[in-house]
Amino acid sequence: MNRIAKAFFLLFVGFVASRGAGQEPQKIKEPDERYKVDILVVVAHPDDEAAVTPYLARAIYDLHKNVAVVFGTRGGSGGNDYGREHGPAMADVREIEARRACAKLGIDKVWFLGGKDTASQNVLNSLANWGHGESLEELVRIVRLTRPEVVITWLPGIFIGENHGDHQAAGVLATEAFDLAADPVAFPAQLAGASKRLEPYLENLTPWQPKKIYYFSDANDQKQFAGHGFAYSVREVSPSQKKPYWLLALRAAEPHLTQFPDEIHRWSSLSDEDIQKAMSDPSHLWWSEPETLILGKSITNIAPSNGPAADVFAGIVTGQNTLQVRLPQSMTSDSAEAQIRLGGPWLYYSQFRVAHGLENLPKAAVPEIAVKSGSLLVVPVEVSHGLGVSQEITLQVKTPDGWKVTSGDGKLALPPERQTALRVEIQTPELSPDALKTAHPLNVAVELIIDGKRSGLVQMNVLLGRSGLPQ
Repeated sequence: MNRIAKAFFLLFVGFVASRGAGQEPQKIKEPDERYKVDILVVVAHPDDEAAVTPYLARAIYDLHKNVAVVFGTRGGSGGNDYGREHGPAMADVREIEARRACAKLGIDKVWFLGGKDTASQNVLNSLANWGHGESLEELVRIVRLTRPEVVITWLPGIFIGENHGDHQAAGVLATEAFDLAADPVAFPAQLAGASKRLEPYLENLTPWQPKKIYYFSDANDQKQFAGHGFAYSVREVSPSQKKPYWLLALRAAEPHLTQFPDEIHRWSSLSDEDIQKAMSDPSHLWWSEPETLILGKSITNIAPSNGPAADVFAGIVTGQNTLQVRLPQSMTSDSAEAQIRLGGPWLYYSQFRVAHGLENLPKAAVPEIAVKSGSLLVVPVEVSHGLGVSQEITLQVKTPDGWKVTSGDGKLALPPERQTALRVEIQTPELSPDALKTAHPLNVAVELIIDGKRSGLVQMNVLLGRSGLPQ
C-alpha cells in the first residue's frame, strides 16, 4: 500500500470511528400502535354488541375513539330464523354477521375467544364449557395487545330479564382480565421478550392496566342502575352524522339476519325518516332511555367531581399506563430515576415470590447460570425509567477476556413507558476439554449509564460447560 493510499485509509478509519462515537442511539421498538384502542367491548355472542352500539356510535363518530370487540362465543347454539344452518355452520354464519355489523360502525378489530355457546342461566356452566382458563388467557392477551383505556362488558350478576349465563361469563372474564393484564405473574410468557426473531413461545407484550370498567345488563328494571354510572341518551343526535345514536345503532345491527330477519327486512325497506316516525313510540325502541353504563372500577390519577356519573373518559390520560405491579422495595414504580434489574426468568421468580409470600425461599447470592461453551449467552435486563417518559441510556457490558458482546450494549433510546425489557447477547468462547475440567463461574456485569454517570448495575455468574440446554 503506497503512502497516499495508506493515509486515505487511516483517515477513513478515523472518520468511521468518530462517527461511531457520536452515533445516534438505537431506538427500542414500542408496542404496535395500530392495535391500541380506547374502548374494548367484551360480550358473549354475535349481536350482544348491539346492547351498547348507541354509545359506541357516540364514541366513534363524535368522540373519535377507537373501539375493539371481543366475542366469547360464535353463537352456535342460537336459533336461525333466516336460513337452514345450525350448530357449527350457524356459528360460522354468525361470526360473519358480527364482523359485518362491527364494520358498519368502523370497528375492524374483532376477536372470538372460542367458547361454546351454552344455553343455561348458570354462569358456572358457561365458564366450564368455555374453558375458563384458556379463555381468560386469550382475553388477557388481547387486553395487553390493544391496551384499552376502558372496558365495557355484561354485568356479572343475576337479575330478572338477564337470563343467560354466557352474558355473565363474559363479564366475569372481562373483570378478571381487567385485574390481571398488568400483573407480571399472570400469564408471564406473554410478557417475556422473545429470545430470537422467530421465537414461537414468548410474545413480548406489554403489561397494561385499563383505567375503568363499565357494565351493562338485560335486566327488566333498568331504573335500579340509575346513578351508578354514566347515563347517556340514545335519542341524542350525532353532531357529525346528523342522526340519532339509536338509528345509527339500528343500521349497524342489519347484518344480524339470523336473529332478527323480519325486523331487519322491515327497517331496510324504510328511509331513516320513516324509521324515526315508526320509532317515535318509546316502547318500540330496543334500548332504554336513557341508558346507564354501570361503573365497576376506576383506576385513574384524577377523581371526577361528580363520581360514578362522570363521563366515561373523565380523569383518563390516554396512553398512560397506570401499572399496579409488584416491585421490590429497592425499585419502586414511582421513582423518577432510571434503574436496572435482571430480567427474564430471574425477574419473574422475584415477582412470583412476592406475589405468593415466598420471599424467604433461598436464592443464589449472585444470579447464576451454566451454559455450553461456545454458545450465545443472553443477559435479559429491565430498565425502569421514571413516570412513563422516554429516555436515552447507555448499557456498558463488562465480560471476561475472550468473551464478545454481539448486541444490546451502547446508546439506547427507550420509548415512553415505565419499564423497558432489553437483552444483551454475548458470544462465549469455545473451551478445550482440559480447560472445561477446571472451569469456574466468571462474572458478567451490565452497567446502566445516565448522563455519563453509573445509575445501576446487574451481575451474573456464568459457568461454561461441556454441554447444556439452550437458554
